[in-house]
Amino acid sequence: MKFGWLLLVAVLCAAAPQWGFFGHCQINRLAVFTLPLEVSVFYKPNLDYLCQQSTMPDKRRYAVKEEAPRHFIDLDHFDSLKNIPKFWKQAVEKYGEDSLMARGIVPWHAYREYLKLRDAFFSKNANRVLKCSAEIGHYIADAHVPLHTTHNYNGQETGQEGIHALWESRLPELNFATYDFFVGRASYIKNVQEKIWEAALDAHEKVDSVLQIEKQLYHEKGEGKFSFETKGRQTVKTVSASYADRYHDRLKGMVERQMRASIKMIGDVWYTAWVDAGQPDMKAMLNYKATQEDLTEEHKETEQLKAQKIKSRPHEGE
Repeated sequence: MKFGWLLLVAVLCAAAPQWGFFGHCQINRLAVFTLPLEVSVFYKPNLDYLCQQSTMPDKRRYAVKEEAPRHFIDLDHFDSLKNIPKFWKQAVEKYGEDSLMARGIVPWHAYREYLKLRDAFFSKNANRVLKCSAEIGHYIADAHVPLHTTHNYNGQETGQEGIHALWESRLPELNFATYDFFVGRASYIKNVQEKIWEAALDAHEKVDSVLQIEKQLYHEKGEGKFSFETKGRQTVKTVSASYADRYHDRLKGMVERQMRASIKMIGDVWYTAWVDAGQPDMKAMLNYKATQEDLTEEHKETEQLKAQKIKSRPHEGE
């Protein structure tokens, strides 16, 4: 059983992996294999769509001004983490919507996407099920990244600019093929909202380690932090493989654990939405064809993305 999963991962990860576009794609893809047959019978034929659409929220950040805050939450800008209202309406009453948007809203937005997915299952709207599934996968994965939970998201406050891409992209790039993604079967979540918040708060607890370990490593004597690598026809400056490997080792499996947790929770949330919608027969949706309304909506969104005028946080992989 485990060998089969490792073989699957090896096939899926043949390309150069990152938590960025590639990472989100593969996290969604692997989450499908946690689902029971009653649900996976619909998801598996749509693996390519779930993979491709997993990147849409990142693309949308530059076209829709409300999008960027949906990817992060600056938990260090709240007075007390224990007293943050988990319901959006109560949070707005306490902090104000503008204040919340400035600090980021990923846990609230991920739960909102869950409600959309549940309703899509209930109405047996195949297009909405796929789109909501793909996008909620993106937001849940973002909530598991420690640097998505702090205002010092790229080390800019501690002289560690570029650490976001190092943790989120470079480390998986070098180590993804060695990770064990056998996370078990999807299970029902009694309180989805609370579970999403637990993930974000748990990720936030790792922020100090992410930053302090790298800072300590940087000040140690040894091989320099950067090197030059040839990618295609270009030679680019990047964090050296040696430096990244030492950082990865000192994190003691943190990146792998966060990716595993993302995969498991996404599968759990998809499954929970299906159960909460009354467990509709997914076989009835197998002959889904996009309606004109669906195509019009997707075309409109594509045209918005082409404009890309909205300024987002200045770093990779948010």
